[in-house]
Amino acid sequence: MTALTATPDPAYRTLSDLVRDHARARPDRAALVQGDEVLSYAALDALMDRIAASLQRDGLQPGDAITICANASPRYAAVFLGALRAGVAVAPLAPSVTPESFASMRGDAQARWLFADAAALEALAGEGDNDDCISLDGIAPGRAFDAWLLDDNAPEGARPQPVDVPPEAPFNIIYSSGTTGMPKGIVQSHGMRWSHVARGANYRYGPDGVTLLATPLYSNTTLVVFFPTIGFGGTVVLMAKFDAAKYLALAQAHRITHTMLVPVQYQRLMALPCFDAHDLSSTLFKFCTSAPFSAALKADVLARWPGGLLEFYGMTEGGGTCILVAHEHPDKLHTVGPPAQGHDIRLIDEEGVELPAGDTTSTGEVVGHSGGMMIGYHRQPAKTREAEWFAPDGKRFIRTGDVGRFDADGFLVLMDRKKDMVISGGFNIYPSDLEAVLREHPAVADAAVVGVPSELWGETPVAFVVPRDGAARADEIMQWLNQRVGKTQRLSDLRLLPELPRSAIGKVLKRELRDLYTTGDKR
Repeated sequence: MTALTATPDPAYRTLSDLVRDHARARPDRAALVQGDEVLSYAALDALMDRIAASLQRDGLQPGDAITICANASPRYAAVFLGALRAGVAVAPLAPSVTPESFASMRGDAQARWLFADAAALEALAGEGDNDDCISLDGIAPGRAFDAWLLDDNAPEGARPQPVDVPPEAPFNIIYSSGTTGMPKGIVQSHGMRWSHVARGANYRYGPDGVTLLATPLYSNTTLVVFFPTIGFGGTVVLMAKFDAAKYLALAQAHRITHTMLVPVQYQRLMALPCFDAHDLSSTLFKFCTSAPFSAALKADVLARWPGGLLEFYGMTEGGGTCILVAHEHPDKLHTVGPPAQGHDIRLIDEEGVELPAGDTTSTGEVVGHSGGMMIGYHRQPAKTREAEWFAPDGKRFIRTGDVGRFDADGFLVLMDRKKDMVISGGFNIYPSDLEAVLREHPAVADAAVVGVPSELWGETPVAFVVPRDGAARADEIMQWLNQRVGKTQRLSDLRLLPELPRSAIGKVLKRELRDLYTTGDKR
């Protein structure tokens, strides 16, 4: 299995060893909480031992893989962590993909076991109904998790054989969303994950911290906060599904200190009439990533939610990260911040030529280099080559597919996804510019702009709008927008939708919108 290069901290530790330390130091401290279910560090450590021993009993070796497809739960988290203790990599799979994509990911991971729950398999049309499935909830097809653990060779109190897990060993395989094709497996190393844990010291993670997570455990968005919380001995409160009102109730009840949310979740929380009635004063840091985070929404969060606000910009593939410390730079909310310390972020043009450093007028594709970078996509060398850019001196970068520019202070301003840019009559049109204007209309709750084929212009921009009420008229909104933008930016059509299609982590699925339009669906 291909892993990632990573420059580990000199004090590199495995997450498995950190959990063991916490179990000895504070055995009764809650590690994982969901509803009335609480798993202490002592209980988590013991369960990880049994899971690791069971995997070893079944013949899995360090570097082998398992897959997990289920809603977030303490048991899900324990299986993930227990596999790591055996040196086994984890491929967490999304139940929201098509059955064909799911089967492709399972085959690509070459995993021995699929750990699943009934809800996930129902969404996948029973794709896991076979002898390789272990049922986390006792309802899904396959062998029940408790029965799998109760094998005579892995009884309660069983301890696995110790394994050496070097920094370069594979930690997990995160699959891309597959919204533009079949998902690609991104292999991350223990060293790369350790760097995520180690930097948690900058964000005041600690043994008394409480992190509330409402995004799925198969998403890197969630894991970059989950692992530091566990690594520092804090408590993770899991939501199986995001609900804005329930989130606020949990945040207040648990006195949360940290959270990771995607922009659409922030939007729904801040829009609740009861938001300001909740006591969120315990919050130390709020994080955001994965999708465009508007300056206006950032400002609203800063004004009404105590604690710091950080936006991470980067890729699961690694490369480079920008970090906007929003509470320290309220005048930079339109940016994603400067490159993180030790990260090299550059811009290249269409021919792959680097734009001059300090050029604040030109836009280019964002490429990044850092201590944590993938060697390649799992078993897809051609896709790996497409994702790489090499500087003249041979330094290797990962291409993001995003178009942006740096301002005079070195903060990165994103324009749009390169693949989403519309080229109409030879002019470049950035959908994000049009979306920002559309959201200023009082009747518009949400908006997305895509390019569709045009015989006259090659491509032309079309908007999809979620109205605030049923009285909104598509023709009036389009006329309003077209009066406020340049001639080359004008929309050729606008459709009203009850909601925009989104992934589980809030990304608008623009491919679905293009398909909706080009297949002639005139809803």
